[in-house]
Amino acid sequence: MFNKIRNWRARRIVARRPIAEALWRDALRRCAPARRLGASDQATLRVLATLFLESKSLEPVKGLELDDADRVLLATHACLPILKLGLDWYDGWHSLIVYPGAFIPGRTQTDAAGVEHQTHTVMAGEAWGRGPVIVSWADVLHGGTRPGHNVVVHEMAHKLDMLNGDANGFPPLHRRMDRRVWTRVFSGAWDRLQADRRDGVELPIDPYALESPAEFFAVASEQFFEAPATLREHLPDVYRQLEQFYRQHPF
Repeated sequence: MFNKIRNWRARRIVARRPIAEALWRDALRRCAPARRLGASDQATLRVLATLFLESKSLEPVKGLELDDADRVLLATHACLPILKLGLDWYDGWHSLIVYPGAFIPGRTQTDAAGVEHQTHTVMAGEAWGRGPVIVSWADVLHGGTRPGHNVVVHEMAHKLDMLNGDANGFPPLHRRMDRRVWTRVFSGAWDRLQADRRDGVELPIDPYALESPAEFFAVASEQFFEAPATLREHLPDVYRQLEQFYRQHPF
């Protein structure tokens, strides 16, 4: 009964507040992964983006202003990872905060000696456990100019990763996926890339992926949607695991 109620509400939202055709065409023009989808998947993505805009609060800060086209673009990027999963995978959080550019959150870290240190790391995006997603608008706009980069997909991948606990590169797998295979594939790829970096070999993926297993999953997810041919060529086993997890074939 609960699912029927939610589906009824979703249909009403889509019927009453659909994304205007001009705004949707603009989003497809500005979002290459969405533009590559077939007509049926684009229609599904449009529905998800409509529901995302209804259920999430998009909050520009620091003087940034977002028009309707910008909001539709953000929702389109955000819904790419859940195209075949459903909006329920984004339950448990409400806000997408958008800075004009890179931001520097203040952090306090305590070292082994018990001394506290303030850290000031420049960031393009951040995802909190059951809190908001934060992205840089400049990075959203320029992500497509750097092959394999998509800050919104990156942070949404972290959100999916955290559905079963802390972000650790091990999201909740589907029933027919093998946890042992996932671990073997990602651990093996991680070890090979670490060795290549030590040997000075150019990596086929953003080196930031090697910061942690969580970042490896998020960066690989970016490339899965933005540059799938490159990921499949250089990390075919990782590509196949992401293909199973996202239930998508991006090209």
